[in-house]
Amino acid sequence: MNKYQLKLFSSILCVGFSLHANAQVNAADSVMNHVSGNKLSIGGYGEVTYSRNYYSDNGNRYNQPEKYKNDPSHGRFDIPHAVIYLSYDFGKGWKFGSEIEFEHGGSGSSIEYEADEAIEYENETERGGEVELEQFWLQKTFSRAFNLRMGHIVVPFGLTNAHHEPLSFFTVYRPEGESTILPCTWHQTGVSLWGKVGKFRYETQLLAGLDAYHFSRSNWIQGGAKSPFEFDVANKYAVSVRLDNYSVPGLRLGISGYYGQSMHNSVPHDMEYGEAKKIKGNVWLGAFDFTYNKYNWIARGNIDYGYVSDADKITGYVYPNTSNVKPYESGNGKYFGSHAVASMIEVGYDIFSQIAKLRADKQKLYIFGHYEYYDSYVHATSKQWTNRNIIAAGVNYYPLQQICIKGEYHYRNLKSGYNDEPSINIGVTYEGFFL
Repeated sequence: MNKYQLKLFSSILCVGFSLHANAQVNAADSVMNHVSGNKLSIGGYGEVTYSRNYYSDNGNRYNQPEKYKNDPSHGRFDIPHAVIYLSYDFGKGWKFGSEIEFEHGGSGSSIEYEADEAIEYENETERGGEVELEQFWLQKTFSRAFNLRMGHIVVPFGLTNAHHEPLSFFTVYRPEGESTILPCTWHQTGVSLWGKVGKFRYETQLLAGLDAYHFSRSNWIQGGAKSPFEFDVANKYAVSVRLDNYSVPGLRLGISGYYGQSMHNSVPHDMEYGEAKKIKGNVWLGAFDFTYNKYNWIARGNIDYGYVSDADKITGYVYPNTSNVKPYESGNGKYFGSHAVASMIEVGYDIFSQIAKLRADKQKLYIFGHYEYYDSYVHATSKQWTNRNIIAAGVNYYPLQQICIKGEYHYRNLKSGYNDEPSINIGVTYEGFFL
């Protein structure tokens, strides 16, 4: 191995380790972790999973839970995410970054089972998955404290969006609460100003507003960032802010917020008329999250809370057949509530750190516990299947710093009257840079 190859190999290891060793690297910065001295960098991450779910997969299981209590278990293989990073340093402070993601195996021709759409089967020109351009931007760096990024960018609200790579959480799948109520990974076209000052990292973004026509009871505002058109509608706008602190070694503390209007952000722009013109659908979000990685312990946690104004009016307008019914009083799965919450904490310890040979070989085996509480429909009075507690425990084995094999027992606890949903999940993941 010549001097150049040795230097390149060492740099790749360092970058790969930095991505694993902390969830301290903001996801939006991941594609900026160039190998030292290289103009072009190529990397990515991926997940392959297997699940055995010991509960019914019938779309009516929440409407008539007693009928599906003894349904058989069911299993599935999946490729939740396969991502390619491609970035280039043009020089003089100008850089390009992109992230192409294949979700659930990408696209193809298939029959898709839509449990949330009157339990129907749809003939799709896709394989039930998606191919998405999650990042595509140009950045001008003026200084460490001042960077201007323009294009398609990650919205780093909450813990999971800011740190969504598979080595940034213990569970086989991304934390369920934030992934349910929020777009995840949340990405939109806009402008971002970010930088690092002392022990702080800040970011502020200007984006298109969400579309209230895609909100729902089961997923709250999750669908609002996706456009069915060949372009992102930007009749209304939003701002996102984030601040992280790294003052304590091994500890990152973060707060994030979001505000934007979600009504009148569709096509055609004049489709809302009369009293509907007064509906704003203002989306307010706030979150606190942290990561601690030191002394062979890793702990992560978050709490998110959100509010959408005029939820009952939006429900009445978008679904006019029941315009006089408030969303938190209806049994229809299409309605959404004005408030949602998601919280999570997980803690893991590397037991291989106590075995000298394995420690020297840089192998790791984390034993972890995980808890979540979330509700996409906080004010439910009759239907409460959206109120959920998650308990999970398992292991993460790292044969190498960029590869992890995961296994867990996952238990979803629902309100009294509904059937709990236990499962066993296994996953193999990687994350790093190849060039």
